[in-house]
Amino acid sequence: MGSSSLNHTATMADKETMVPDAERKRALIGSAVGSTIEWYDYFLYGTMSSIIFAKQFFPSDNALVSQMLSLATFALAFLIRPIGGVIFSHIGDRIGRKKTLAMTLSMMGLSTVLMGLLPNYAQIGLLAPILLTVLRLMQGLALGGEWGGGVLLAVEYSPRKKRGFYGAVPQTGAVLGLAMGNIITSLLSASMSEEAFLSWGWRIPFVGSIVLVMVGMWIRNAVGETPSFKKIQASRSSAPIPIKQTLQFHWREVLIAIGAKVVETSTFFLYATFTISYMMDHGFARATILNIVLVCALIAFPCMLFFGHLSDKIGRKKVFIGGSIAFMLWIFPYFWLLDQKSVWAAALAVGVGLGIIWSSYGAMIGTLLAEAFPPDIRYTGMSLGYQIGAALVGGPMPLIATALIAYYSGSYVPVVIFLVLCALVSIVAVGIARDRSGLPLDE
Repeated sequence: MGSSSLNHTATMADKETMVPDAERKRALIGSAVGSTIEWYDYFLYGTMSSIIFAKQFFPSDNALVSQMLSLATFALAFLIRPIGGVIFSHIGDRIGRKKTLAMTLSMMGLSTVLMGLLPNYAQIGLLAPILLTVLRLMQGLALGGEWGGGVLLAVEYSPRKKRGFYGAVPQTGAVLGLAMGNIITSLLSASMSEEAFLSWGWRIPFVGSIVLVMVGMWIRNAVGETPSFKKIQASRSSAPIPIKQTLQFHWREVLIAIGAKVVETSTFFLYATFTISYMMDHGFARATILNIVLVCALIAFPCMLFFGHLSDKIGRKKVFIGGSIAFMLWIFPYFWLLDQKSVWAAALAVGVGLGIIWSSYGAMIGTLLAEAFPPDIRYTGMSLGYQIGAALVGGPMPLIATALIAYYSGSYVPVVIFLVLCALVSIVAVGIARDRSGLPLDE
């Protein structure tokens, strides 16, 4: 028995050494750069929905109505993300991760550039919000397929004992993309008049994303197919219809993935989107808010890498559940600090919430879901669970929070209760999942 175990360990070590370190690094960089660009494009809409789109594309005599219409289109893209996940993950499980990622990055870039060129409501009337919504749906389709492939590019190239760290790298694309969008928006806002920024300055980050997409395509083109997918090709063991096999044999893992996603997605969009409009309503300057979110997103970057590394030492479940509990303890002080209307208090609130606490489970979600599914349906299984979870609570979160605060006369307590329930759902889901930290990925 001991000899068999040693032979198996030796075999796994041999398989790991077959992948050159230079190839692993290229895959890791390609994963990080591509996911950063995708999230930059996707979050740019969220930032502008709080600043530009409500007034220019959804004008109304009631500012709250305009804001909620703008946030509704933000949420709508999340509903189509599971469809994008099914379509592109089918391609990823059948044809390859690399080709799928080229398609999703191109689609995201095209829709973002077109947003920057779109006339507003004053220029073309009702057609403006309709076209904006269509382009937002294109972004949703693209991200639905991008996320799983980006994570697998890192995880399936990773050494077994560093899988948590490797899986955290593409997850940092969320905070880096958010930070990049805020940097550009903040610089433009500070370098031009309010009139110029509202008129045409806001379009620059959208149109300029074409440069980022070209850089991302160039970097990813140098990366080959993942070792896991090469094994599937060599053994001709790909699933004929991945979605069918996933729902038939791995529905429990999909439900766990949906539950795990709930706290990660609801709290991220609390910090990245809802907080912007909430702070503006409390008298904070737009540039101040963007700078706070920017700094806190940058803090999250090393924290996510740390938590990814920590999960390789103590296990994914401990890190994920510990972070979720920490969030429940922090959410009430978070809103209390924002209501002090102090820049330093707000910076502390977002810094601890986004920079540290969210980073713990945000770094885990990709690796945790990748480890839950076999290689032939891994892209499909993890994408389906992740995107359904995002559609249920991630996209609607800013809209739900805005509606709750409006209905309860400005009280944030109902929002706190809602988010605590989200955390409890994820704690239960991850609690019943099997922790595969340190185990072989494909065996």
